[in-house]
Amino acid sequence: MSFATDYLAQLDAFAASGRMPRVRALHLPPERPVRDNRGEFCALELDDGSLGLSYVLLDDTLAWLTREAGHLGLAGTDALAVAHRYASDAGPWKTVGFAAANALTRCLFDRAAFRPDDSADSIGQLNPGPGDHVGMIGLFTPLVGRILATGARLTVLELKADLAGDREGYRVTLDPGELSNCTKVMSTSTLLLNDTLDRVVSCCTSARAFAMIGPSAGCLPDALCARGVTLVGGTWVRDRDTFTAALVAGEPLGDHASKFALSAERYPGWRALVDRAAQAGVARSGDVGC
Repeated sequence: MSFATDYLAQLDAFAASGRMPRVRALHLPPERPVRDNRGEFCALELDDGSLGLSYVLLDDTLAWLTREAGHLGLAGTDALAVAHRYASDAGPWKTVGFAAANALTRCLFDRAAFRPDDSADSIGQLNPGPGDHVGMIGLFTPLVGRILATGARLTVLELKADLAGDREGYRVTLDPGELSNCTKVMSTSTLLLNDTLDRVVSCCTSARAFAMIGPSAGCLPDALCARGVTLVGGTWVRDRDTFTAALVAGEPLGDHASKFALSAERYPGWRALVDRAAQAGVARSGDVGC
């Protein structure tokens, strides 16, 4: 079983508990940067207002979605059926499917009245220090200096061959096996789209903490925790309308959303959330107006 199939099985169980929203729209960032702000994520919106985010800069995904936007036929479709394309398809449709799955996750969170804790920590609460060997999956250049300043050793795993080599104070490698001695690991959520999650996590045999961070990490974390991820850090959209307007315009999104951190210790599990959502639905259906 892959992460995708595990994740979708949980959403199938949610869907069996009540009526699911349908797709309202897919919002795309500009294909070209606006004032040096490059849009990296799309947002799929459901008809109940739930939003799910997904990274769009793998290969030609954004260009293809921009070109085909008027022909995708998403409006009014079954959100769960679209979400299943995350497991069954590749390329742009895999991205759209993942966004739909994440939108259904937000729908479940809202129905269950569950809100992850806010977090301002950009390195996933790893708290590196002297003696730690930090693994970074995907080069987060702005965070390199912060990690090195703690006295921790740093190894970066990248897919781009032109980035590989020894740098001042750290190493960039193409070999996931070099993560085997890392005691703490942080990763972009891009792993969930390029089919490298299980391979990379299996190499992190010494990691006491594994944080997956990024706007795409708005998924149910259960299948990630089962694979060794200890914290998921994503984006919580506070205002749907202003968020999607900023995304489409290529403007910064920070004023319309906040970062969250979800650890296994503070997460009730998908089954408990589905039960809560079902009970809330029964309570609403039992309300009688006068």
